[in-house]
Amino acid sequence: MRLILASTSPRRREILALLGLPFDVIAPAFDEMVSTHLSIETEVLDFAVGKARSVAGKNPGSVVIGSDTMIFLDGEKIGKPNDIDDARRILGLLAGKTHRIYTSVAILDGTGGPGLEVVEEVSVAMREYTEEEIDRYLSCDESLDKAGAYSIQGEGRKLIAAIRGDYLAAVGMPLRPLLDYLKRRGACLELDVDKLYTDKFVMNWHSLG
Repeated sequence: MRLILASTSPRRREILALLGLPFDVIAPAFDEMVSTHLSIETEVLDFAVGKARSVAGKNPGSVVIGSDTMIFLDGEKIGKPNDIDDARRILGLLAGKTHRIYTSVAILDGTGGPGLEVVEEVSVAMREYTEEEIDRYLSCDESLDKAGAYSIQGEGRKLIAAIRGDYLAAVGMPLRPLLDYLKRRGACLELDVDKLYTDKFVMNWHSLG
């Protein structure tokens, strides 16, 4: 089984590596064009499928994983900021509020399996941080490639009051559905996912309680 992650995200690469399986990483040739008429659940899944499909077409016989993350607040879909000013705007919108993170996983299985499509929802409450704290955070240079303009596993965790849901889904990709699917397809996996979620030793997980 050749496993391919269709992504440019270092965070998704780190999460998939937790499974202990060899895999390739190929950047998807897919443009994310946010719509105004699709639900966020549909759109975030469409993006994951599109990424996986763009790679699977050139790599037949492979198991290709695509994923996408989007934030929802007050009726607005929020992806990655366009620039530093947009990042400042987004962080200002999030301050003192609870938003939802939607992260999708799509598996296109070229080995004959049924594939997988799943969306995980995580609730994140932000602190009432100040404009000075926003500027201080932006100086860390970790905002521009993150949905919502902050990194949960990086310095952005200091802006967070609480998280409810799958931490790894909030970071970039839920692990449990991937593990379950690959096991059903015959992959030999020794990862104790329950222990992983109990110990919380990856990606500064423990710092959020």
